[in-house]
Amino acid sequence: MLRAPTPLSDELEDLVRRTIGCCITVHRALGPGLLESIYSGAVCIELDHSAIAYEREKLIPVMYREQLLCSQRIDIVVENQIVLEIKSVERLHPVHQAQVLAYLRVSKLRVALLMNFNVSVLPDGLKRIVL
Repeated sequence: MLRAPTPLSDELEDLVRRTIGCCITVHRALGPGLLESIYSGAVCIELDHSAIAYEREKLIPVMYREQLLCSQRIDIVVENQIVLEIKSVERLHPVHQAQVLAYLRVSKLRVALLMNFNVSVLPDGLKRIVL
C-alpha cells in the first residue's frame, strides 16, 4: 500500500512557492518557444534577484554497493532542497517525470518541480512531485 508523503514544512512550502514565482516571472518575460538553456539561465538570474541560493547543473553521484557508477546532472537544485528541472517541449511525457523521480532518489531530496516553459501559461507546464 502506498502512503501519502509527509507534509512539507512551512519553510519548504514557501521556498517552493517562491521558486515557482521566479519561473513564472521568467516565462511572462520570455514567453514560450526558446531553448531550455535560455530558460535555465534566466531562472538563475531571477533566483539571484530573489536572494534564493541554488546550484546550476549540479552533479549528483549514483552509487551501487558503495561504488560510484556515474553522476547525474540536475538542471538546478534550489537551496539544497528542491530539484528544478527545466523543459521546453511540446508536452511533458512520463519519461520526464521518471527522470525527475530518479533525480529525487539519487539526490535524497523530497521535492521536485518539473517546468515546461513551452506553454501559453506556465502553471499549465508545472508538475510538482513530492516524495
